[in-house]
Amino acid sequence: MSLLGDLVDPAGYAFVQGGQGWVGNGVADRFEPPTGQDRFTAAADWLGATLGPDQQAFAAFTFDPSSAGSAVAIPERLHRVRPSDAPGAPRPWPGKVRYAGASAGEVEWMESVARAAKDIRDGRYDKVVLARDVQVWADGPLDPIALAERLAGRFTDCMTFLHEGFVGATPELLVSRRGLQVESIVLAGTTTPDEAAGQALLRSDKDREEHRLARDSAVASLSPLLVDVTVDDEPWLRRLDNLQHLATRIVGRLAAPTHVLALVDALHPTAAVGGAPHDVAVPLIPGLEGMDRGRYAGPIGVVDAAGDGTFGIALRCAQVSADRARLFAGCGIVGDSLPEAELEETRLKLGAMQTALAGQTG
Repeated sequence: MSLLGDLVDPAGYAFVQGGQGWVGNGVADRFEPPTGQDRFTAAADWLGATLGPDQQAFAAFTFDPSSAGSAVAIPERLHRVRPSDAPGAPRPWPGKVRYAGASAGEVEWMESVARAAKDIRDGRYDKVVLARDVQVWADGPLDPIALAERLAGRFTDCMTFLHEGFVGATPELLVSRRGLQVESIVLAGTTTPDEAAGQALLRSDKDREEHRLARDSAVASLSPLLVDVTVDDEPWLRRLDNLQHLATRIVGRLAAPTHVLALVDALHPTAAVGGAPHDVAVPLIPGLEGMDRGRYAGPIGVVDAAGDGTFGIALRCAQVSADRARLFAGCGIVGDSLPEAELEETRLKLGAMQTALAGQTG
């Protein structure tokens, strides 16, 4: 069953949640922000000069500002998805999917986790987020639209995205801006979806500390730009089909008109996907992971000519190219982290994309 309106271009664009959002076909105009710390400003400037009042742009940024691959696109044809849209026919699937290795082996990755946890216990820094990838190939070309449809059907509360073959369903709202109103939802701390595991997560000192660091980094980044800021007193459970997370909502009002990409710039990367302190932990990530994340854990979303928009953090995702795909998952490392437990967490998170790749919706 199709949930993405008239999306027909596998290299096209989608950003939907709860059965509503936007899809785009073709490219009317496209901008690749330069690498470096000014990429969000460059993208906002380009949009200000290019985007029309009835248009939406789809934007995806790499995690690392030094990595190429960020892109902002204005589609030729824009369609607003609504819950009342009639479903279409299921899309065909190419057949058997095979898993063919990773940038770093599981043992090597666990060794990096152990090394990071020791450095944290020794006081070098407080937290680092480590991810790993899995390579996939299939009997025929993989269809990113079919993947997005399956993810949207299963994870209705998540933000399902498609951007030039980069597809996923993220539960984490980096930031939304509507006029002067701003919202962000921080997720950190993960367990299986059953009730007992959720209650244990709420009581877990290790997970609450991991979450506190992520929450505090987001609050510190947004507070200079907002007034009337409200932050949840205690984390709550963000329940998904296959996992649940500790969550904190941050809401506030802009002190002055600020483009949504300026808010993205202030927040990215939060400690939920980077580390704390940022200046110490984040530069260590490439060496510990042994890979370039590309767009994984980067900001992804939609923006309009008024500077309003919604951006998630690109999690539970895959980069698809012809009959190949690269899947990603990560987890936060603190001093009490156990390598085998963190590896299992990445397996649970990879399960969302693996189920979709198997041609299933649940």
